[in-house]
Amino acid sequence: MNDRIQLIVGLGNPGAEYSQTRHNAGAELVEQLAAHQHTSLQPEKKFFGLYGKVLINHQPAHLLIPTTFMNRSGQALSALANFYKIPASDILVVHDELDIQPGTARFKQGGGHGGHNGLRDIISKLGNDRNFYRLRLGIGHPGSAAQVSGFVLSKASVAERDKTQAAIDEALRALPLAVSGDWARAMNQLHSFNG
Repeated sequence: MNDRIQLIVGLGNPGAEYSQTRHNAGAELVEQLAAHQHTSLQPEKKFFGLYGKVLINHQPAHLLIPTTFMNRSGQALSALANFYKIPASDILVVHDELDIQPGTARFKQGGGHGGHNGLRDIISKLGNDRNFYRLRLGIGHPGSAAQVSGFVLSKASVAERDKTQAAIDEALRALPLAVSGDWARAMNQLHSFNG
């Protein structure tokens, strides 16, 4: 795994009612990444989202937060990836992850969608290419599959949000290594952290 990342996509749902919900953790990380880089994300109709370009470790990277709903995330990602001819292996998708506890974040390459509607649509729009990278932000599981929808669309407690923010902060510190293709060091740094 020495792929360099050209595109970082943060998943979430648009609109004030979804702001700071668990499902928007990926979008929050990309917003914070843009702010750290002193870049504002601007609406871009052809990419169906908020878009910006930054330099990370002297390497250009496109940032995108889809403004479609979560289950249409692939529309935005594929529009940008096709426009700039970015292969799946150079894409990092940042998303919330039920199977990881708050305060934890993990890099991963490939795999299925695990029931995540954003990932499901992205895989579909990429022609079933699952070879993109993921940055999984733990939100924990409510315990019952029937509760998942309400859980991901609700706001976490202050204590849980603090843990998620700690994981986002650590992920932002590890991100330059990942963008440069040094995945072993990026994973080692991030996976040893537990907020």
